[in-house]
Amino acid sequence: MRIESEGYKIVGDSLSQMRKAAGLSQVELADRLGKPQSFVSSYERGQRRVDLMEFLLIVTTMGGDACALFIEIEAAARGLVAGALKR
Repeated sequence: MRIESEGYKIVGDSLSQMRKAAGLSQVELADRLGKPQSFVSSYERGQRRVDLMEFLLIVTTMGGDACALFIEIEAAARGLVAGALKR
């Protein structure tokens, strides 16, 4: 599996956990974002990448702290990045 695929899963899992902590369903979040539910589902499963501006919009829409979440994602992905650098 490529580092990008694993990284997308880490981002998706983190966003999913934040959504659940905010008490939102995928449908509710998608409605707030003006997107279909499949948009939320695809990035939460790691099947779609989220660019920086989308990340900020998604996290802000959930009332979260983008910097704090990014730090969590960075910590979770640190092993992937270190492994990729050794190749």
